[in-house]
Amino acid sequence: MPTLTGLSLSTGMALLLLGATARAEPLPRDPLERRCWLAQTQQRTGADLREPVRVRISNLRNGYQLRAPFWVEFGIRGMGVIPAGTKHDKAGHHHLLIDTPLPKDPREQIPFSATHKHFGKGQTGTEVDLPPGEHTLRLLFADHEHRPYFVFSPEITVHVLGRRDATPPSIDAKDLDTSCALWYQDQMSSPPGKTKQVYVKNLRDDEPVTSPFVLSLGGIGFGVAPAGQSITGTGHFELIVSGRTGAPSQRVLLADGRTEAMLDLPRGDYEIELRLLDGSGAMLVKAPPLKVPVVRQER
Repeated sequence: MPTLTGLSLSTGMALLLLGATARAEPLPRDPLERRCWLAQTQQRTGADLREPVRVRISNLRNGYQLRAPFWVEFGIRGMGVIPAGTKHDKAGHHHLLIDTPLPKDPREQIPFSATHKHFGKGQTGTEVDLPPGEHTLRLLFADHEHRPYFVFSPEITVHVLGRRDATPPSIDAKDLDTSCALWYQDQMSSPPGKTKQVYVKNLRDDEPVTSPFVLSLGGIGFGVAPAGQSITGTGHFELIVSGRTGAPSQRVLLADGRTEAMLDLPRGDYEIELRLLDGSGAMLVKAPPLKVPVVRQER
């Protein structure tokens, strides 16, 4: 079973720029909202090792009903992220295909168009604004010349209901299943804001997990690149895992540009701090510590 050799972060969308104070995204206070959110913890954090290399839209699923603009999180396992233009055999960058099929010829460069969105700065997510109706989304991973690795996500269909400035969905105890689903989908697709930050995408503060669990990591205003690269505005992730009962800290360095990883921790209470380091290892930014209670460890 893999241990602390890679990680991915979850939904702690608050930020701690150096010298600033902030706290990780809390669990909902409303009992019904909290119940709804926690019902999906395993789906967001569960470890699935069937595909050693995998690209996925990590916050949306097929059939989601959304308000626009909405956020799309990019997930990649088994490879790192690096901006376009820099050759790297084990890293690449994301492309979002909107209402369009996969390219027929993998030798051809992915075109630049309204339906082929390029993220050549090493981004880990993007805001998408689409008109009401049904739309298809798929991620395609490509090399430094925008030529597909042909590592791609399943295509999903989402339904845009209207604008994000409309009244947000709420949970109705009389129709719990339907209203919970709409509220949860809106939460998962809500844009994290414009402030420069790094964050855990799929986990909130004090959210109980079963180990091993996956953390999905993201950044706003920064790209990702492996250690040793001197590319302005980019960095690689580092996790500091501390036992809250005084256990020594453990450092998990994602030097290869990974944005997802798995932790296998014994039962107990932990704090996980996410940092973004530049090519030389100096810290660019860090997120608020995320409290993570591990309530069960599977063997």
